[in-house]
This record gives sequence, C-alpha cells and structure tokens, in this order.
Amino acid sequence: MKIMHLEDAPLVRGLEHRGGTFHSRIMAEGVPGTPGNFKFSLSWLGTDYSGPRHRHNFDQYRFMIEGDSDYGQDGPLKAGMLGYYPEGVPYGPQVNKTDIFCAVLQFGGASGSGYLLPREVKAGMEQLKAIGTFKDGIFHRNDDVPGRRNTDAYQAIWEHLHGREMVYPKGRYDAPIYADSNNYGWAPVRCAQGVSEKLFGVWTERRTEAGMLRLEAGAGHAISGRGVYLVMTGAGQCEGKALLKYTTIFLETDETATLRASEPMELLHYGLPDLWGLAASVHTSGLAMQAAE
Repeated sequence: MKIMHLEDAPLVRGLEHRGGTFHSRIMAEGVPGTPGNFKFSLSWLGTDYSGPRHRHNFDQYRFMIEGDSDYGQDGPLKAGMLGYYPEGVPYGPQVNKTDIFCAVLQFGGASGSGYLLPREVKAGMEQLKAIGTFKDGIFHRNDDVPGRRNTDAYQAIWEHLHGREMVYPKGRYDAPIYADSNNYGWAPVRCAQGVSEKLFGVWTERRTEAGMLRLEAGAGHAISGRGVYLVMTGAGQCEGKALLKYTTIFLETDETATLRASEPMELLHYGLPDLWGLAASVHTSGLAMQAAE
C-alpha cells in the first residue's frame, strides 16, 4: 500500500509533445515493461492546451474536478463527470472552455499493449527531436529522413522506443463513455454501516471499474484489490496514516486496508483491470530508461 499527500508530489510540466499549459502531480505509478503499468495524476490544464482527435493503445479515465472541456463529437466533460477513453477508440479534438483540474488514470488495458510512463515519453521525445519537430500534438519528420511524414506525437514516440509500428487494439466500444456523478444516487454498501457508493461502471473482459465511496463520520470500511482511491472531500485515516483532501491511496492486487472517517468523507475510486496471464509488449532497447534516469 502507498499513500501520497498532494503537497508531497512534485508539480511537473506534462505533455510537452502536445504543447499548451499542462502541469500535473503524479500521485501513483506502476512498473515499466509490465502489462499493468499505469500513472495516476492530478492535472491542471489551461485554455491554451488542445488535443487533436486521436486514440491510444492504453485505457484512460478522466474525472473532472473543476472546469469544462469540449471533446467535439464526443460531447463535453464538465465538473463531476467521468470520462472513460478505451484503448483503440478515437476521441476529441479536446478544447478547454476554462482552466481545468482533473484526476487522470492512464493504464495498460485488456489488449496487453502496456503503458509508457512520462519519463519514458520524455526520453523518446528528446531523441526524436534530432530528426523532426513536435507541433500541436503531431510529430513532423524532417524531409530528409525516411519514414511517415506526420504521426500522432505519442504514437511516434512509442514506435521509436519499440522499434516497430504501433498496432492499435480494436475498440471494444464505439465511443468514449461518460458518466455524470451528479445524476447518480448513493447506494448503501451491504454489511458496512455508514458507507455508500456510486458505481459508474465495470468494463472489458478484464473488469476495470470506476466509482465513488462515501463514509459518514465515524464509519470504517475495508478496501481491497488493485486500484487507487482519491479523497475528494472530508478527512480520516487509513492504517494509521492521515487522509486529507486529495490524498491518494494505492493498493496492489493482494493488499487490503481499512478506511476510517473522522468527518464525512468522499473518495473517487479507479479499479485497475485484472491482467493476469498477459505479457507486456516492451521496447526493444533500453534507450528510454537510460536517457530518463
């Protein structure tokens, strides 16, 4: 189990390959080269940030804490809404109507394609600058360098690090999935006095899920399974460690912990998929990690 308080996570510049204002605090992350690698972060984006319509070979959750983004034909993501962006499914373009603050989980999905951590992406980006430029989320290869002229920035980095073409997983869903937490009711959790939940959904054959928990003052609740919990409001403790606003708890598959609320407390929950039996697609060289460390 790992517990991270907001002020203990450094504020760093993110998504430089897309441009615009983007800063985040990485609250928890996985192990590079494994199918279940992931990154959970709290992110702040400005109205000068934009993203083209694109897709990924990993899964992604975004819960909008503050602000309003427009994702074109996929619709808006407003405060209190969860967006699930499945691997292989195009979304966007993204235009921020206001400055936004969101809780983002990016993680290897059911295809086993894995996930690149920001330091790996940064290393690949710096290497690619020798043969091209990044602008508006696209990598433009120099005219005198063989290969595809224009490529999605993340795809170009992934292909450079792995030494082969990226094959996008077939989308398990036709479009991103949105859930508005404001329209969900709190359902009592069985055999847990003073505890209720909003289950947004469970997806894919590997059972990734998202939802919220609420504990009344004085209530306790046992949690288990691989995933992250983010304190949205209230306070309490977990296994003797303080829980404050925006504290993150990460549990591995075989771990359990008990939440105790000293005042009414609400938490966002992202349940990571069960990828048992999958082997990750790792890069063919150690260049990324050597350059990043």
